[in-house]
Amino acid sequence: MPGISLLDCTLRDGGYLNDWEFGHDNIINIFERLVSAGVDIIEIGFLNESREYDTNRTIFPDAQSVNRTYAGLEKQKSMIVGMIDYGTCSIDRMIPASDSFMDGIRVIFKKEKKEDAIAFCRQIKELGYKVFAQAVSITSYDDAELMDLIGLVNELEPYAFSLVDTYGLLHKNQLMHYFDFANEHMKESIGLGYHSHNNFQLAYANCIEIMETRALERGIVIDGTLYGMGKSAGNAPLELLATYMNDNLGKHYHCSQLLEAIDVTILELYKNIPWGYSFKFFLSASKDCHPNYVTYLMDKKKLSVKSINEILDKLECSKKLSYDQAYVEHLYVEYQKRECDDTADRAHLRDWLQGREVLLLGPGKHVVDQRDRIETYLAKRASDDMVKISINFIPQGIPIDAVFISNAKRYVTLSTKLSQSEEQFLTLATSNVTKASGAFDYVFNYNALLDEQALIVDNPMIMLFGLLREADVQRVTLAGFDGYVKADAPNYVNPNMDHSFSREKAEEINQDVRDSIKRLGSLGFGMEYITDTLYE
Repeated sequence: MPGISLLDCTLRDGGYLNDWEFGHDNIINIFERLVSAGVDIIEIGFLNESREYDTNRTIFPDAQSVNRTYAGLEKQKSMIVGMIDYGTCSIDRMIPASDSFMDGIRVIFKKEKKEDAIAFCRQIKELGYKVFAQAVSITSYDDAELMDLIGLVNELEPYAFSLVDTYGLLHKNQLMHYFDFANEHMKESIGLGYHSHNNFQLAYANCIEIMETRALERGIVIDGTLYGMGKSAGNAPLELLATYMNDNLGKHYHCSQLLEAIDVTILELYKNIPWGYSFKFFLSASKDCHPNYVTYLMDKKKLSVKSINEILDKLECSKKLSYDQAYVEHLYVEYQKRECDDTADRAHLRDWLQGREVLLLGPGKHVVDQRDRIETYLAKRASDDMVKISINFIPQGIPIDAVFISNAKRYVTLSTKLSQSEEQFLTLATSNVTKASGAFDYVFNYNALLDEQALIVDNPMIMLFGLLREADVQRVTLAGFDGYVKADAPNYVNPNMDHSFSREKAEEINQDVRDSIKRLGSLGFGMEYITDTLYE
């Protein structure tokens, strides 16, 4: 396979975004446009025996199902391939290549499964298919491990072996190290491929770097997708690759056909499920880690970017590319546990609040839309007897005596108001929050206030309840502690504070708060809500 081949994997990699549900008409349109454009290799979807056949999806339970969708279509000069994630489709789900619409199979596998995966590739090859061995997360291999893998590949002698930059981590020098290493040690009869992702906005540039390596005897396979469609930050855009190859490598792809496919089908998908370079995927790539770690920490909405980076720095090398939610939750909690001696500040808080009534103001939307209830309540109370404390926000139009800050991310948004506010109020903070300049009035040991049995161990209302109980307050009245509703309804007075979750998850969190209050036992003070809440 001399020269450079262009491979499109829109119908496979793009399917991560829409669960492979392109719709039958769109599947056929994309396929026929790719064929008409003269794309050398077209990947038509995944084979996964756990999925049932669906004419609208490009994920198939077996090879025969691929025939059901594509049979009768013209391939012209294009090679047609499917993909198997090793372990998801057994060999008995395959049929001989002579009976199949597919000419080849790409098998992706993780490092720890390489021996078994290469053995599976051999079975696929025996059925007459051109086999592509796809080493995912190539950045997880050191040179010795890559040499072992190349030894297995040389024994197999597949059609091609591909370097898969699963999380878009490679810069040019790193990429060329892997590429040159594989080129030096692999049999010349085996093609060498590259599959990129765009976390660093380098997918297209890296592909060009490989294509400009002219002095190769072996064939080269470059992957792309229409409009860069693909999981995480997306892939190298096929239309850009084709244009470059036409202008610089003497190719003759009909790019107008690619643009038609993008205009008719792909742009409609992009409107509903956007992909491409993003802050989240940049962060994960910059720390050489699985993007779900960043997603999990950002979804906390309690951490500054600086804090997220510091937690990611604590990831063990063996854990970086294999997402483990329990592991990152442990790192998060340990990071937040910044110990401090708060004996004096607890004593001062008690001196200030003992025997008094406290109005707690939460950031729920009812603090605004049920403001009349708060104002009526305050009008009936003597101002000298009432201490008003807000939690992680500063309410408009309601003077406060103190703000309790337990959330580092919310503090970043509050820091300007705190420094410029003409109001005089105290700042009460937990030890996981670092002040930009100066010091908070009171700092309390974050670790000592956690409810380790809770789903959300650092719920700020529960943390403050613990302090108020110790301070021996007489009564606590709450406003703006609405509880959580489903994700498409606002929960907070500031939409930027909202989380995203299902209705079931919202109720689980509400019950978690109720349980935390029960675990506090006798609060030692009376308590009532004056705005609507789901916590009762």
